[in-house]
Amino acid sequence: MNASELIEQNNQKRELLPEENEKYYTNLLLYIRTKLTLSEQQSEEVLLEMLDHLIEGQQDGKTAKEIFGNDPKGYADEIISHLPRENKRNSFIFVSQIAINLIGWFLIMRSIIIPIIGGENSEKVYVISSLLLIILIMIMTAFGVRMIFGLISQTSFDENASDKKMMIKAGLYGAGGFLVIAIFSFFVKEVGPTFTLRWQVSLGIGSLLILISWLIKKYRI
Repeated sequence: MNASELIEQNNQKRELLPEENEKYYTNLLLYIRTKLTLSEQQSEEVLLEMLDHLIEGQQDGKTAKEIFGNDPKGYADEIISHLPRENKRNSFIFVSQIAINLIGWFLIMRSIIIPIIGGENSEKVYVISSLLLIILIMIMTAFGVRMIFGLISQTSFDENASDKKMMIKAGLYGAGGFLVIAIFSFFVKEVGPTFTLRWQVSLGIGSLLILISWLIKKYRI
């Protein structure tokens, strides 16, 4: 099974866990999954093995704490230390999938905005400006993903952690990132050669790229 299939099976089997065991295991799962440098395939295989072990144990009346111990973070760190790093090919595919998805949504948003704004100039694409804007969006998204995963990792085993505080931090980053992109778009909007891209074509290309991104995510090994 590839990583996507393992994740789907994991989601189904977690429904067999009672609340206490589910909470303990979910904390382990989130902590391990947020380590982006680890092999996704190997991580998901280990997580599924742990889940199967937990399900077997609870059938004998054991709790997650009795099976994995009272130090879930230490246990997770021990597992992480034995997991291989993601290889360059898979990392490239992962980054490409995100990039294709972002560009797809960028083109769809453009196709929505153009009919509202109107005018022939709205369909002009400034090559250098557009490339710089796409690169900026990708950079901001990459930092955002790392920040959110970092917050999840830090609070996975913290009983006093507040989801509200984490959402506020993520929201502030999102608002700040949007402001940076808006300011950049305002000052760098007509640079480089141009060509005309009608909103219908933009919508079609954007939809196709999102479909390609979904297929890469679903079937990558």
